[in-house]
Amino acid sequence: MKETITLSPNEYLMREGEESTEMYYLQSGTLAIYKRKGDVEHQIGTIIAGELVGEMSFLDRNPRSASVRAMSESVLVVVPLEKFEAAIHSLPKWFGALLHTLTERLRKANARIRV
Repeated sequence: MKETITLSPNEYLMREGEESTEMYYLQSGTLAIYKRKGDVEHQIGTIIAGELVGEMSFLDRNPRSASVRAMSESVLVVVPLEKFEAAIHSLPKWFGALLHTLTERLRKANARIRV
């Protein structure tokens, strides 16, 4: 499995509705987040170097809630589910509960976003 990936400008990292087994840490570049309304995608946010992307569906295993596309050449570190779960199992159980609670609240807030 690749540990890093490089995207060219306008290349998609993920598309709304896809299943997820990875999240990403953006090392360099800029990504745009898009939500679909009908046949049109609307930009609703930006990811800059040093931020995570794809974490919500990664954590709650629901389909991707948005599409993500590179605005500039971007380098991302791939965080596979298996590696993440191994790290989580070494932490206290309350930490997993915290992640679940935060993800659920974010998913609900995200559902209220209007484009």
